[in-house]
Amino acid sequence: MAANEKIKEKISHLPHKPGIYKFFDENGIIYVGKAVDIRKRVSSYFNRSAQHNKKTLKLISQIQDIEFTIVDTEADAFLLENNLIKQYQPKYNILLKDGKTYPYICIVNERFPRIISTRNKINDGSRYFGPYASVTTMNVVLDLIRTLYPIRTCTYNLSPENVDAGKFKVCLEYHIGNCKGPCENLIDETTYNQNITQIRSILSGNLSVAKNYFKERMAAAAEEYQFEVAHQYKQKLDLLDDFQAKSTVVSNTLSNIDVFTITSNDKCSFINYLKVMNGSIILTQSLEVQKKLDETDEELLATVIVQLRHEFESTSREVITNIELQLPLDNVTVTYPQIGDKRKLLNLSLKNAMYLRKEREGRQEKNKDLSEQREIRVLETLKKDLRLTELPRQIECFDNSNFQGDNPVASMVCFKNGKPSKKDYRHFNIKTVVGPNDFESMYEIVTRRYKRLLEEKQPLPQLVIIDGGKGQLSFAVKALKDLDLWGKIAIVGIAKRLEEIFYPGDTLPLYIDKKSESLKLIQRLRNEAHRFAITFHRSKRDAGTLKTELTEVKGIGLSTAESLLAKFRSVKKLRELSQDELAQEIGQRKASILYNYFHNVA
Repeated sequence: MAANEKIKEKISHLPHKPGIYKFFDENGIIYVGKAVDIRKRVSSYFNRSAQHNKKTLKLISQIQDIEFTIVDTEADAFLLENNLIKQYQPKYNILLKDGKTYPYICIVNERFPRIISTRNKINDGSRYFGPYASVTTMNVVLDLIRTLYPIRTCTYNLSPENVDAGKFKVCLEYHIGNCKGPCENLIDETTYNQNITQIRSILSGNLSVAKNYFKERMAAAAEEYQFEVAHQYKQKLDLLDDFQAKSTVVSNTLSNIDVFTITSNDKCSFINYLKVMNGSIILTQSLEVQKKLDETDEELLATVIVQLRHEFESTSREVITNIELQLPLDNVTVTYPQIGDKRKLLNLSLKNAMYLRKEREGRQEKNKDLSEQREIRVLETLKKDLRLTELPRQIECFDNSNFQGDNPVASMVCFKNGKPSKKDYRHFNIKTVVGPNDFESMYEIVTRRYKRLLEEKQPLPQLVIIDGGKGQLSFAVKALKDLDLWGKIAIVGIAKRLEEIFYPGDTLPLYIDKKSESLKLIQRLRNEAHRFAITFHRSKRDAGTLKTELTEVKGIGLSTAESLLAKFRSVKKLRELSQDELAQEIGQRKASILYNYFHNVA
């Protein structure tokens, strides 16, 4: 059954139910999609081809099989699609970088808990806060906590038995005031755990517990005329106020909200995510997403929201966005505020997304300008080195290839503005020359190339390079003269051995500095033309070998050999076929002959 018939058969049996579908090529999954109605969605790829862009048409052309999974709701399809994309990473799906692990702040589950940073979240009873998109942000929070509270950093097992037995001694951290010495019972467990409780509140985004505690202590110390102690608590309050001032967005009334904004150009989307707790931004993330199939902003943002909420373990029940979209997540409301504090928050997120877009587009434009400047510089150098009358914006290079006189072929590669223009590359089968005559072959291909350009009124190159010595160059010059192009196109030859540049009629070659950018460009052209010719020659030679071997099998004629060649391309693939598979192509009798030949069956 042909591939397209197989696909049509598959589609006819797809269900009208919500779920996900997977497209396969010969190597595996290439796309995962979700749908409210699987059959309608999959059918649309094949029934509306005129409406698809080039990327989608390329995807469709590679589909060889389809699988599907039915789910209960559209929300389930959304989540399953996200999980499968992360698992298989299909080349036509939007892929966010998922290999990165973000850090957490961890309150370790132990007596006299430590506060540490970690990228490994273990189910050991410890309390984890995060993950943090920025290590810098996490370290600011850690520094604040360690400044406010004397928390131990040692890894001793401070069990009551060990401490009472006097196994440990206080270290430098105790003497400089960073630890209260729980290892020697210099601080009781209740007091220590009061500090841990306040730290939990700060890490959860609630600073009021710690602030009230410090205010009470400051007032009590002042009443007892302990002004140095009161000042210490005042400094801690100032630290919390400063931290909150830098973190507060618009209003303390905003709590547990996810904010997502998107802005796009033709190739990429730029997305910003803000996580807000108790009026403070506790997480911010901006990312650039490459479009794979010209997805809409709604499709892209919905995909990113699901993945980022999963990565950062968000439990927010409200998502604020700058575009309307359907987000089929249970107990999650999507809003598009127009005024008020939430609108200010949305504008802040959008400003971050726009900044990322401006920065990336500016960088791309700068790189493009630098690349263009370098290309012009190289072409100017080439013009000077070869004494050309105009800038060689279009350069074409010719090369011949044959193997012991068999299958003579040639190639022409074209560089425009110093870069390969592969759509202008050409292969040539030598038609008028018999035997290994590189000179006549060069005359033929140069004639054919520029005769056609003249007939089609296509632009001519400013420079032609012949891969070969004086002989091939002279025949290329003869071709230009016969076409009345002599003097209108600059032409040189390059000899492989010493990288000598020959001009028509000059007996002595030109040697360009080996480090020169212009010589490197000529070498790139020569090497590319050689590679292109060799590849074509090898495929043609292999095709000839296959035909010869097959036609030597008694009972296999030329037409049968050509038919098998057109479909399977190599003897190796034919050898791997079973007799029944061969019979489907050439009939039972010939299949038996060929199978016995390949496997030496008497």
